[in-house]
Amino acid sequence: MLFDTSTILLFMGAAIILIIIPGPDLVFTITQGMTNGKKAGITTAMGLSLGNVVHTLAAALGLSLIIMTSVTVFTIFKIVGAAYLFYLAYQAFQHRKDEMTLQAVEKKASKSLFFRGLLMNVLNPKVAIFYLTFLPQFVHYQAGHIPLQMFILGIVFIIMTAIIFSVLGYFSGVFGERLLQSPRFNEYLNIVAMIIFIGLGIKLLTTQL
Repeated sequence: MLFDTSTILLFMGAAIILIIIPGPDLVFTITQGMTNGKKAGITTAMGLSLGNVVHTLAAALGLSLIIMTSVTVFTIFKIVGAAYLFYLAYQAFQHRKDEMTLQAVEKKASKSLFFRGLLMNVLNPKVAIFYLTFLPQFVHYQAGHIPLQMFILGIVFIIMTAIIFSVLGYFSGVFGERLLQSPRFNEYLNIVAMIIFIGLGIKLLTTQL
């Protein structure tokens, strides 16, 4: 068995928090929903979500190559990855009181928004690094089939992102603006995210093959 119930639930819990942290992707989705309508919000969400397929495959193959190369390389990966997660924790704490603002955008066709969202995600190096440091936390290395485990986790994350972003894109006119501009909500969410990033960083450092 590749995953137990507790691992999946822990992964999904952390994923939900990280998905709904107001960032460029979420702001872009909500903005399109409010500016171009519900369909545009959902289309943008699907484009952004499907872009994660590329990062999932890259992370799965990349981690496999790192592990097959040597223990030393894997140790370096752990240190660098943990440092990046600690940096994300610092960023979450530093910007916990920032107010996210919706940008004025021009109206675009749904097809254009889908490909724009797709490219935004695929070409974002920060997303690639995030995938390579987040997904490995929930891999059972002793169970083998590491690429398959990474791919399954990535698909679960993609489905969750698509659902959450689509819901926010659809209802953006109702509660999207409130979500982004609520100082208390953003502050608490970033504090929770900081704790998760620190925990993931420590877990990565203590991971053994």
